[in-house]
Amino acid sequence: MNIVIVESPAKAKTINKYLGTDFKVLASFGHVRDLPSKDGSVKPDQDFAMSWEIDAKSKKHLKEIADAVKHADALYLATDPDREGEAISWHVLEILKARNLLEGVRVNRVAFNEITRDAITKAMAEPRSLDQELINAYLARRALDYLVGFTLSPVLWRKLPGARSAGRVQSVALRLIVDRELEIDKFIPQEYWSIRGNFTGDAGAPFEGRLFSFEGKKLEKKDIRDEARARKIEAALKDRTWRVTSVEKKPQRRHPYAPFTTSTLQQEAARKLGFSARQTMQVAQKLYEGKSINGEVTGLITYMRTDGVSIAGEAIAAARSVIEAEYGKNYLPASPRMYKSKVKNAQEAHEAIRPVNLRRGPGQVAHALDKDERGLYEIIWKRTLASQMEAARLELTTVNIDTIDGLATFRASGTVTVFDGYQALYREGKDDNGNGDEEARLPAIREGETPCLNEIATKQHFTEPAPRFSEATLVKKLEQLGIGRPSTYASILSVLRQRNYVRMERKRFVPEDNGIVVTAFLESFFDRYVEYDFTANLEEQLDKISAGQLNWKEVLRVFWQDFQARTDEVLNVRTAVVLDKLNEHLEVHIFHVEEEGVDPRKCLSCDDGRLSLKPGRYGVFIGCSNYPECRFTKQLGTNGNGKAGGTVPENEEKILGADPETGKDVRLKTGRFGPYVELGEKDEEGGKPKRASIPRDVPLDELSLDKALALLSLPRTVGEHPETGKAITAAIGRYGPYVAHDGSFASLASAEEVFSVGVNRAVALLAEKKSGGRRGSTALKDLGPHPQDGKAVRVMDGRYGPYVTHNRVNATVPKGTDPETMTLEQGLALLAVKAKKNGAKKGRAKKS
Repeated sequence: MNIVIVESPAKAKTINKYLGTDFKVLASFGHVRDLPSKDGSVKPDQDFAMSWEIDAKSKKHLKEIADAVKHADALYLATDPDREGEAISWHVLEILKARNLLEGVRVNRVAFNEITRDAITKAMAEPRSLDQELINAYLARRALDYLVGFTLSPVLWRKLPGARSAGRVQSVALRLIVDRELEIDKFIPQEYWSIRGNFTGDAGAPFEGRLFSFEGKKLEKKDIRDEARARKIEAALKDRTWRVTSVEKKPQRRHPYAPFTTSTLQQEAARKLGFSARQTMQVAQKLYEGKSINGEVTGLITYMRTDGVSIAGEAIAAARSVIEAEYGKNYLPASPRMYKSKVKNAQEAHEAIRPVNLRRGPGQVAHALDKDERGLYEIIWKRTLASQMEAARLELTTVNIDTIDGLATFRASGTVTVFDGYQALYREGKDDNGNGDEEARLPAIREGETPCLNEIATKQHFTEPAPRFSEATLVKKLEQLGIGRPSTYASILSVLRQRNYVRMERKRFVPEDNGIVVTAFLESFFDRYVEYDFTANLEEQLDKISAGQLNWKEVLRVFWQDFQARTDEVLNVRTAVVLDKLNEHLEVHIFHVEEEGVDPRKCLSCDDGRLSLKPGRYGVFIGCSNYPECRFTKQLGTNGNGKAGGTVPENEEKILGADPETGKDVRLKTGRFGPYVELGEKDEEGGKPKRASIPRDVPLDELSLDKALALLSLPRTVGEHPETGKAITAAIGRYGPYVAHDGSFASLASAEEVFSVGVNRAVALLAEKKSGGRRGSTALKDLGPHPQDGKAVRVMDGRYGPYVTHNRVNATVPKGTDPETMTLEQGLALLAVKAKKNGAKKGRAKKS
């Protein structure tokens, strides 16, 4: 008997069908052991010896493997073809050796880039030994991550109460997010104005141009700084005659994009499908492990953790064959396209991500895939095929339209597609910088035309800071810097959220205050270890270990010698010095004030006190230097306005006005868990006044009395559910705004929607939540109250078509009947028939 070990049961099931009865394929279910999460698991003073511990969940799987190996002739380790896959095989082998189970058993390592019958058969015929260099690189990476985490985290706990932990790569990714946020805080918007003209050409076609020059001077984007100048120019441009003075056409060639790597797949899936990095990898894993096609389970894509952009020769030949058959010879370049990665530290050990069989288009596999799998497979198939297609040929046209007297020039530009090439199949989605395949268009315009200026559009703008990182743009930045590896991006982003160092707002990373403080601490005291180049250089050293060019223990020795010394130094730094450094580092962010000339750190409660960060039981907060005489404090929370200056001191309050119904004052306060509003004060019996937390997306500076009263009035009754007659309510809870009905809850997009959501929208959200994300029933028409109980009778659009509903009785609307024209009488008739049928069914059930 031959035993084959893979990571996942799905992969085991697929491979088992290819190998026959002489082979038994078992799954390790991922890594089987790891370093225990306690100090001393890596021992630098014992030549970096490591203590490994078998995971509790893995014991059962290892027992099954061990029992099978006892009676085996050969053991094939067939885990993934990368560093982590090699490590899993090594761990399994070491455990079996320790149990003396390998005597007389041939041990082979096999690796394949795709799970198909041919690839598996070929790999089994060409076994090799374990790659010790790859294992050494894994050991070095694991030791580095452990040493940083278990050495640095205790320093954080002692110097920054409330801090969670730090990691070698995660801390650098967090620094990128925090640095971007501080850049946004420091950003001062500049006003500028744009002037655009809407023209009609001689042939009657409209087009638009921007003001390019005025009074003989070329205008840059921000040259018009105020409205007065903009209006003056606008007035000067009116009632003038215009002529097209030049039409310049330049040919361009736009070449296709390389096939997907892990990073580019995550970016494009985020842009086109709305996937997170983790979701992309989970769906890709399913496509890699296999689906049932024509009665046989087969892998649909190659291995999805790679930074290589090349694809195999047979795949190129297949792509060229499909292109010629589907699009014709014009779309086929004279020779195959070859790609090389431009990413820093790219290993390129594996192929790019591509379909296993390019002749198997999305339509041919759609029946075997769910919606997410279909979407991801389609963009992988299109991108791979497009990468071998002819370039798109474009014509960039630039048109100058001048006044007769030369006072001003408008410039219009656009692109004409001469030959669409690869764009006939695939266009990349636009990124944050507007890069993509969408082109501006221009009508045919001839030199000498005298177009008519129909309208002058004068618009005010303000410069904007760089946008916050999305998952796609953060992965792209990490890849550009050479930080992390394809297999780590999804876990890096997940860890940051799990530690509450960041949160997501509109699919963008926003650093939490503890994330900002931790980053400031690391930049102030461990600056070298959160430098982008230093972290990228470590990744490069790990790659060299994989290639056998560096000794892994020597790399660890050099790192540990300096890191341990720096840690000992920081442990001896007084906490007061640490806080002073943080005050200096974060001054703009935490002590921001709007008024010029005002000391941002002046205490708001006493005359000569200075504000500073203070360590507290629940983390760092802002307090006065005159404590305990002055007990002024406030939290770091930004509450959605991006600046701590927008908060209210914890022991101060702001009266927003009086409640018109009770006459009680409505106060804005800040407590330990953030800002809130309060109605009145404690009564004589000590009863607590009504309070309501302020959502993160409500800026405190914009909080009015009406908004505060609305928050205090929650929960709001939205209306009755059409099927149950029970109330639907809307409120704001611990996890954000939501609607609720009969013990079911569904999230709302924003706090504003709590006050505007209607019954139809609420019913749809609750139904969608109940169905696990599938579309629920939507109300089409309210027919009116039922004459017997007064409850609503409604026409709904359900999964199987329109139906009438009342008090949990649903009656299908007959085909050919327009739901929009239905009357209450028609609805009642349908419901009566349905109720009678339901009663008959119940009677038969009881009788039997």
